[in-house]
Amino acid sequence: MKLIIINYGAGNIKSIQFAFNRMGIDAILSNDPDEILAADKIIFPGVGEASSAMNMLKQSGLDILIPQLKQPVLGICLGMQLMCNRTEEGNTKGLEIFNTEVKRFSNTVKVPQMGWNVIKNLKSDLFSGIKENEYMYLVHSYYAEHCNQTIAATDYGLNYASALQHNNFYGVQFHPEKSSLAGAKILENFINL
Repeated sequence: MKLIIINYGAGNIKSIQFAFNRMGIDAILSNDPDEILAADKIIFPGVGEASSAMNMLKQSGLDILIPQLKQPVLGICLGMQLMCNRTEEGNTKGLEIFNTEVKRFSNTVKVPQMGWNVIKNLKSDLFSGIKENEYMYLVHSYYAEHCNQTIAATDYGLNYASALQHNNFYGVQFHPEKSSLAGAKILENFINL
């Protein structure tokens, strides 16, 4: 099984790589289109600012490649947000895989949301063996609005989509690689899709 973590310069990719290493899976870091196309499974990570991350994707042509992928793809945090239609962060057009917008949390809550929060209304094989209201680790100032592709929800000042799915594309706002045993189970479920 060939697992690729897309390495485009925006991500805490080492912690994701270590999480898979603990599972006995060798995750390869790459931004090579041929290698990505040949992968069985793909992780699309992201930490940082949306417009600069999108510019990095464009420089390597990955903005064109990623939406065309046919194998399972998991976007994590900013990776998930970049798969949406648009984000308010830097007024950035996304990859238009998930049919929703990414908005900034209002000033009525502490931003960024940082720490543990629960996910609920779970609706995907990605969450096989995960119970309702399981805690996941989050760090973000922007959230995806609900749409018909929402597969998990979280409350933080409002109720938002903490996971999305469209065909072979999955996205999670939380960091499974930092979410203890439940997060590891989600990564294992992704591998087993």
